[in-house]
Amino acid sequence: MPNVPRDSSSDHPLGLTVYDLPEPQAVAQADEQRTAQGRWRMLMVLLVCAAPVIASYFTYYVIRPEARRNHGELIQPTKALPDIPTRTLQGEAGQLTALKGQWLLISVSSGACDERCQKHLYLQRQILTGLGRDRDRTDWVWLIDDEAPVPAAIQPGLTEAVVLRVPREALAQWLSPQPGHSLHDHWFLVDPQGEWMMRFGPDLDAKNVLLVKKDLERLLRAANGWDKAGR
Repeated sequence: MPNVPRDSSSDHPLGLTVYDLPEPQAVAQADEQRTAQGRWRMLMVLLVCAAPVIASYFTYYVIRPEARRNHGELIQPTKALPDIPTRTLQGEAGQLTALKGQWLLISVSSGACDERCQKHLYLQRQILTGLGRDRDRTDWVWLIDDEAPVPAAIQPGLTEAVVLRVPREALAQWLSPQPGHSLHDHWFLVDPQGEWMMRFGPDLDAKNVLLVKKDLERLLRAANGWDKAGR
């Protein structure tokens, strides 16, 4: 049998490379870095989403000089719509947070609706009617803080209003009046994000209502970039 030359390289054993395991401290530091990077990315996403809202308020309150002459009282910090139970006049149950997505011009009173209450409801309707094409971005809201029946004579005029009964104690945890006044003396403005951000009154008469309307119009213009009609 002929001799076949052997490849001497085949006589060498297989080489095995042993890698050191990573130090536990290094692994922990790498995890911390990844967590921090993830948090920064999430924060940047949130800032990008909130930027239009922030820009609109900055434009209204800082850049535009007429914003410094607003009639309403700015609420700082703003207060989010709470998850308060509500009932319609027909007894349908709901939650106050369902009103998010629109500008809300809110008045509060007893269901008995005395002369002041009726004047407020009338002026609210006049303001929102005067907004023209921006009317669809706003809701006229009447919150009733007791169980008194609503007079039949005023019910036909409430067809465009959102009328809800709410627990008085729960409502008082969210809205507050000026010192020496009650919630019934004021109007409250809530933005589409569900934040109570302005209070009007207690001098709500035909003259001052025009100033309220101007405040609302300026806010609506400032929010044109991010606020769209309809809930």
